[in-house]
Amino acid sequence: MLFLAMFTVTSAAPGTAAPAPDEHCGPGSAINFDASDFQSSPNIDNKWFPLKPGMQYTTTGTVKSAEGTTKRTVIHTVTGLTKVIDGVKTLVMWDRDFSDGELAESELAFFAQTRSGTVWLFGEYPEEYENGSFVGAPSTFIHGLDKAQAGIAMQASPRNGTADYVQAYAPKVDFLDCGGVLQTHQRECVPTGCYNDVLVIDEYSPLDGPDGGHQQKSYSAGTGLVKVTAVGGTEQENMDLVKIKRLSSTGLRTVNEQALELDRHGYEVSRNVYAKTAPAEIAAPR
Repeated sequence: MLFLAMFTVTSAAPGTAAPAPDEHCGPGSAINFDASDFQSSPNIDNKWFPLKPGMQYTTTGTVKSAEGTTKRTVIHTVTGLTKVIDGVKTLVMWDRDFSDGELAESELAFFAQTRSGTVWLFGEYPEEYENGSFVGAPSTFIHGLDKAQAGIAMQASPRNGTADYVQAYAPKVDFLDCGGVLQTHQRECVPTGCYNDVLVIDEYSPLDGPDGGHQQKSYSAGTGLVKVTAVGGTEQENMDLVKIKRLSSTGLRTVNEQALELDRHGYEVSRNVYAKTAPAEIAAPR
């Protein structure tokens, strides 16, 4: 679900303090995680990043690289499952990523919201596929295991002029995503309609080097992600929101069963990381 990109690391300007070792995305980006800040049950209603169980969003676009151009489709489904990670009950998102119509990745991602409204990402279990066959999940990371740390998926009140922040950090799998507010109050038109008051977040990874590029993600209030635009980099990905669907109770039940099967498979595949987590569960009705 996260789009990695690049960041060129430069020396601090004269008279400017260099970032502290734990400020992975620059000055002011240290991760301030406190498990007590989170709700006892995940209710993610951040207006830029709402996650309501049963909602499904489809984005489509292209990925251009030296090898050519491929068509990409990602189906993001908010399940009715929860998973406790480091004492915090998270909500489970299930993403299916297709390249030229063939499944390339099936991923569970885990989110929770603080009482003040900031949404955090607690980890990902991404299964990879080649030619229709499962090949592994080497990029799995979970907050609190193997030095991985949760990060901010969306701030409660994003605004211009604030420090960039860590979206997630997992050194064992070379994962580091950074984000920062680029623009506010924009207008964006995609196949699902035209959106006003759009927030644009610039995302990058300091680990990608000069070939990484940036991803500019556009979020509409009340909807969430509507557009992804590549800026620089040797692999450029551009995506638009093309479909929004509310699943029926039967559809959500089916999605929950499929996501639970993926969760169970993770215990066999990732014995040193994922198997150390509590099993996902169907959330109790509110």
